[in-house]
Amino acid sequence: MAKITFIQPDGTSQIVDGTVGQTVMEVAKLANVPGIEAECGGACACATCHVYVAEGWRDKTGAPAEMEEDMLDFAFDVREESRLSCQIKVTEDLDGLIVQVPAKQF
Repeated sequence: MAKITFIQPDGTSQIVDGTVGQTVMEVAKLANVPGIEAECGGACACATCHVYVAEGWRDKTGAPAEMEEDMLDFAFDVREESRLSCQIKVTEDLDGLIVQVPAKQF
């Protein structure tokens, strides 16, 4: 298990338990986290699960692969800390992960 905190644009947060092997997007969808639509179901074919990975967690979540970078071109307000949550696998090392949901996803 890994606890993941989703921070909304208004500053409210939701802490969710994720199972190792799931993606951060799957965790968000199961917990009904607002702003994580995941229209493609995790196939890295849209950008509706875009999140900002908090400082200090980017090394642990890794850098986006080329396919993910291409999909991020379709997201709004892409930043250095942008990731598609469908591409971040939950591991025990991600216990405590903090991600922010972009305001443009509402």
